[in-house]
Amino acid sequence: MERGFVIWITGLPASGKTTVARIVADKLRSMGLKVEMLDGDEVRKWLSPEAGFTREDRERHLRRVAYVSKLLARNGVAVIASFVSPYRKIRSEIRQIIESENIPFIEVYTKCSLQKCIERDPKGLYKKALAGEIKHFTGLDDPYEEPENPEITLDTENTPPEENAEKLLNYIKENILTPTNK
Repeated sequence: MERGFVIWITGLPASGKTTVARIVADKLRSMGLKVEMLDGDEVRKWLSPEAGFTREDRERHLRRVAYVSKLLARNGVAVIASFVSPYRKIRSEIRQIIESENIPFIEVYTKCSLQKCIERDPKGLYKKALAGEIKHFTGLDDPYEEPENPEITLDTENTPPEENAEKLLNYIKENILTPTNK
């Protein structure tokens, strides 16, 4: 594969973005593809350690991630970016950054209710935010703007991660890994 592609997974914190991303990354690797998984928490630590969680900080950070994703993809890497990326405007800008070099971009929405995300809370972040220890927390005191036209929506509240990963993988196979792109 000469060029890679970017799968951008967005959704509330604890909506299942990373879980689905890991499964899909493993399956793509088993198909012989070069894959990089960029996950919000880890990438922030290295790419934007100074960033807080204001709208401006989030947007600046996501622009950086989009640029890195574009560099990887234009060098034949399949990029799976798993970020809350809460605002429609910045997701549109991310798409433009990636597609500016004719790199395939797929926006994936991990749809899960706020209540279910709060119940899951694997990192205890909702608990801290509800106690006032974290400000600008997406879904609570900062908005999450649902995608209006994602290429694919995964029901991560009612469907097991493996099924969602298979749905996304099938989409990738049908829309990106066609015989002319392999």
